[in-house]
Amino acid sequence: MQSKVNSLLQNFDWRQYIVYIAFILVFIYFAITLSNEGFLTTSNLMNIARQTAMISIMAVAMTFVISSGQIDLSVGSVAALSAITTALTMQAGLGMISGVIVGLATGLAIGFVNGYLVAKIAIPSFLVTLAMMMIARGLAMWISGTAPIPISSESFIYLFGSGDVFGIPILLIWTIVIAIIGHFILRKTTFGRQTLATGGNETAASFSGIKTMRVKMGVFMASGMMAGLAGMLYSGRLQAGRFTFGEGDELSVIAAVILGGTSLFGGVGTVVGAIIGSVMIGTINNALILQGLDVSQQQVIQGIIIILAVAFASKKRKA
Repeated sequence: MQSKVNSLLQNFDWRQYIVYIAFILVFIYFAITLSNEGFLTTSNLMNIARQTAMISIMAVAMTFVISSGQIDLSVGSVAALSAITTALTMQAGLGMISGVIVGLATGLAIGFVNGYLVAKIAIPSFLVTLAMMMIARGLAMWISGTAPIPISSESFIYLFGSGDVFGIPILLIWTIVIAIIGHFILRKTTFGRQTLATGGNETAASFSGIKTMRVKMGVFMASGMMAGLAGMLYSGRLQAGRFTFGEGDELSVIAAVILGGTSLFGGVGTVVGAIIGSVMIGTINNALILQGLDVSQQQVIQGIIIILAVAFASKKRKA
């Protein structure tokens, strides 16, 4: 028995669980230091869940993108464009279902373009998605005239924003559902295994019969569609489509994924870790607000978190 325990301790890699340990420590720290500021109140905890929902949903898809050895910088702008197209569709009197379809199709179309340029034309994903980030944001500003597009559909606002089911925010339910689906696909399906294989060693994956171009197309299309869903959740929560939605979200999403244990260099990914990373970032931002820090100071802290996450990922890869 002792030998088995020693063997388990020797083989235990604490770095795989660092995000969970860090989240618990961070949460306990703020629970103690902000006990008089309402940090542990149900309303504040539910507020954190609402605030992090969009980042978490995009982080699920980003896990696949980064696991495949790519990156998507366009998700924030795609969220804004999808929010605008959804709002405009419903404003035109075409109904909620049409608005949802158009919003998801917007994200899916941009994901297809990103995937095609990366997989077929072999342009680095960093450059493709950086350009698409500007294109999507510009389109959102152009077709909206930089003005918010109000949404009056109560059903849409309930299902994609302010609704509650037995006291649980609808945004939290969306997060849980997407996380479960993403975790299942990554761990239990052929596509998930092919995604990790492509990111681990694309050449070897190709020789083993994996259609790596199809995999890359798939992860970018999924990323675009989840960004489209996030855009609709933004618009449902704020009851309007705005071109400003998602500004800077790409950094938060990538930071959440890397903090969660997904390798920035591909081949390793965890959806559960990405969700924990997202919630941890949201918790820190919420606590900083309660402490009275302004937006600029929050951005400094967030930048430090990203640097630490990338440095840890690099160290883990070398190990």
